[in-house]
Amino acid sequence: MQIAGEMISSLDFTLRRISSIEQGFNSLFPAGKTENIATSKEAQEFKEILDKTTTQTTSKPTNVANSQPISRAGIEDLIAKYAEKNDLDVNFVRAVIKQESGFNPKATSRAGAMGLMQLMPNTARGLGVRDAYNPEENIMGGTKYLKSLMTKFDGNPELALAAYNAGPYTVQKYNGIPPYSETQRYVKNVMANWENLKNDN
Repeated sequence: MQIAGEMISSLDFTLRRISSIEQGFNSLFPAGKTENIATSKEAQEFKEILDKTTTQTTSKPTNVANSQPISRAGIEDLIAKYAEKNDLDVNFVRAVIKQESGFNPKATSRAGAMGLMQLMPNTARGLGVRDAYNPEENIMGGTKYLKSLMTKFDGNPELALAAYNAGPYTVQKYNGIPPYSETQRYVKNVMANWENLKNDN
């Protein structure tokens, strides 16, 4: 019974996390009649931050089935490129990718998050990512989003990570890292990854 309860709790958290993240992006990039949401002060402020981080990159649509395999060295080159483009510490981006996907470009979570930086479908669309399994598009979008969160939370990496995991509005709601064990573990693990990577280099 305890295991079943833990599974239900984990599923409930995952559903709340998806709702929070996608609600934020639906606010920023409305697809239908969402004028009331789209004009909210929080949505407008976050859209401005996102727009200021980098210029939109354009790329031709790609199909994951036709995507060419990429080496770890190739992934590292993309991490370096987009970390610099978004003024992020390269090891910070590596730490996030390590935790999110273990550097697997084709990783897919049970909740539907995709690729190296585990972008949810609406998040990917909002960031201009047409194929989340394309390593360059994924890292381009993921680092842009991560930079926007770092900007929104005044350069605080722990709050940015909590927002990346549970959604920015959840962090605002609790005025800090939410009291969710999954998010708290996530932040702790990425920060540890980051410290280890800095020490290795």
